[in-house]
Amino acid sequence: MASAPVEVAAARLCEVLDAAFRERPGLRDYVLDDRGQLRRHMCVFVDGRQIADRVLLAETVPDGAEVYVMQALSGG
Repeated sequence: MASAPVEVAAARLCEVLDAAFRERPGLRDYVLDDRGQLRRHMCVFVDGRQIADRVLLAETVPDGAEVYVMQALSGG
């Protein structure tokens, strides 16, 4: 599922995602599980660096940063 970019102001990744989900509610269940954690086959990058905290999503997001959320690819 592709989505157009969303511009939001927030200091932490969880806040960025919450703001994006308010604009595009259908994305929440695609990206997060029922506990609010990043789904197993999703990846999030902040300014080109993959996040480490997939549970709390507390990564700092600097002003002007680009956040990419995408499905992880696997297979052979």
